[in-house]
Amino acid sequence: MSSPVVNLASSRQPLAKPQALPGFKSIKRYWDKSSHIFTAKILPGEFYVTTHHELITTVLGSCVSACIRDPIFGIGGMNHFMLPLEGENGSSAWKNAGSSAATRYGNVAMELLINNILKHGGERANLEVKVFGGGKILAQMTDVGLRNIQFVRDYLKIEGLKITADDLGDNCPRKIIYDPLSGKVRMKKLQSLHNDTIIHRERTYMQDLEQKPAEGEIDLF
Repeated sequence: MSSPVVNLASSRQPLAKPQALPGFKSIKRYWDKSSHIFTAKILPGEFYVTTHHELITTVLGSCVSACIRDPIFGIGGMNHFMLPLEGENGSSAWKNAGSSAATRYGNVAMELLINNILKHGGERANLEVKVFGGGKILAQMTDVGLRNIQFVRDYLKIEGLKITADDLGDNCPRKIIYDPLSGKVRMKKLQSLHNDTIIHRERTYMQDLEQKPAEGEIDLF
């Protein structure tokens, strides 16, 4: 008796796209043909949280991304942020009354990600954190990557959240692919990449931050 024929092409067709959580429908998601899974692509200033088996990807230059998940309840997400250059206070001053608009912005970027994970069923005590980025790719802005790194480390330390993995600094962009379900991160340093697109994107993002810095505060649940 002949064995059944499996049509590999049809078995790899896109499945139904998972429904995005409220507030995330504007994030671009596409079918990744190599991984055979839907993937959310986030840009500077964006973040994405999911309870489904889908990937999250971004490309980082001077910016930093935090990949955070609750492995018990199966929810996680990623952000992509940069501190504006303005402000005199160090990144560790983000909780002080006199903290700058720059550190408030980083604070908001982290809390939006964490709060949305908690709001949709995660538990703070379970959170697993991995951080990436902060490369020196903007030659005329030598400290921005280091400031982003120092901020995220200080923030997580003050909040009592342990970093379980990181790859920070250096002088090249990184492509990050995060699987919130397994916690696995795939990272590629883009040594040979022509960086004009990333540099232009981060310069534009930085200009937007200078014009409209984040305001107000968000309390963690």
